[in-house]
Amino acid sequence: LSSSAALEGKGPLKFTSGRWRPHHNWKQIPVSGVQLALYRPFNFFNVFYRQIYCIENAHGQLVRDLDFNPNKQYYLASCGDDCKVKFWDTRNVTEPVKTLEEHSHWVWNVRYNHSHDQLILTGSSDSRVILSNMVSISSEPFGHMVDDDELSDQEDQHQEEKIKEPLQDSVIATYEEHEDSVYAVEWSSADPWLFASLSYDGRLVINRVPRALKYHILL
Repeated sequence: LSSSAALEGKGPLKFTSGRWRPHHNWKQIPVSGVQLALYRPFNFFNVFYRQIYCIENAHGQLVRDLDFNPNKQYYLASCGDDCKVKFWDTRNVTEPVKTLEEHSHWVWNVRYNHSHDQLILTGSSDSRVILSNMVSISSEPFGHMVDDDELSDQEDQHQEEKIKEPLQDSVIATYEEHEDSVYAVEWSSADPWLFASLSYDGRLVINRVPRALKYHILL
């Protein structure tokens, strides 16, 4: 143990998860439990953290996990026992900006893709892993940007037509290889298209983002 911290908040604090915020020099840590709250150092000598904000009843029930968007500093995702995944803009935490309701039981894990933040992984006690494409609240809501000088007239017209297409937030794939509760999902740190999931029955499953989606994002 290198150091410990005392967290200040209302009433007894019960934590289920904590993640360092990848922005602001990694000096802020959001934690989840009955509430969803963000803390920052107040006294570096005593390692004391002061609460910046708190989302009361973020999920109505226990908040199981959270993750920050690596490319949009004010956005985070949370999940909980209400079977929902919610996306928040921390500049206004009165309401979530988006909500996913694809799972039928507790959602234990939510993870943003480190390179392509529209890709969201979730794992649940319903034994499923769900890959979602939340493109409308990603850092590239219109897809991969291409320099205009690199496009011919025909390609330019085609690109404009694609941009005019309505945005689609959707479930890309549902993976049902597990036979028990999925307690952890994680993206590979070396390959942005590879991810793993772990379940209560001791099963480790490794999957890839569907090739069609991969090329759609890249091209």
